[in-house]
Amino acid sequence: MSFAGSGSVIIAAILWGLSGGVGGFLIGKGLDPLVISFYRGAVGLLCVLIWVVFQPTRWNRKMLLWSIVAGIGVAGNFMFYFISISEASVAVAATLMYTAPIFVLLISFIFRLEKASLYKWLTIGFVMAGVVLLTEIYNTDLESITILGLATGLSAGLSYALFIFGFKNASRHGEPQGILTMAFLTFTLVTLFFIDHDAAISIFYSADLFWMILLGVFGAGLSFFLYVVALKRTPPTVASVIAMVEPVTASLFGVMVLNERLTVNQLFGMGIILATVTLLSVKQS
Repeated sequence: MSFAGSGSVIIAAILWGLSGGVGGFLIGKGLDPLVISFYRGAVGLLCVLIWVVFQPTRWNRKMLLWSIVAGIGVAGNFMFYFISISEASVAVAATLMYTAPIFVLLISFIFRLEKASLYKWLTIGFVMAGVVLLTEIYNTDLESITILGLATGLSAGLSYALFIFGFKNASRHGEPQGILTMAFLTFTLVTLFFIDHDAAISIFYSADLFWMILLGVFGAGLSFFLYVVALKRTPPTVASVIAMVEPVTASLFGVMVLNERLTVNQLFGMGIILATVTLLSVKQS
């Protein structure tokens, strides 16, 4: 493990966290969450294409197929994430997204890829308890978090797990720059079916174009480059733990910049989720 590799993961996680905050800022200005997610991925595609120009890659059928799977995961992750922010908060959405390892575990149980154990079921139970506290779904008087916000936040986590699954399999057959190029191209084509095209075009003639470019460069292009390059020097276990900087950064941005508020129960729930997922990632690796 190198200090440079760990540092790159930290920077990538901070950039992802900030991208959630910038997305929350743009949503607060009235922009469509789906349009925001489209620009994040489309600008990210342009950044990755620059990487391919300077470092050409090999293309093969298996790499392309798994990259498409990864791209579908990115599309779901970005879109569900920003919808969750609009329906809940940056902190809640970012934390719910990091329930991805729990979905991987449940899928492994369903397809009998992994044996269930008391420890694993306890892990799932703790995360579920953390989600209940974080979203405060038991509080009928709470209007800041909707069922849609909860559902899309968890869906962002499931989509993130799909991206990891696709990227890992694609990595066996190609280089990261080619995989990310195909993944973001798939993302762009998929999201075109869901966005308001007039609203997307209008961004070109508004002051929000700067924020969209910033979101794409930091939240997709530069961050993904730093992360996948760092994985060559950093053990996956360490990288997964360090990546928890993202929801912390996003939460701090939401509280300090967007004036979001978290109750003691929500903070406790957030802590349970992040700690449990971290322990699961370490043990699984």
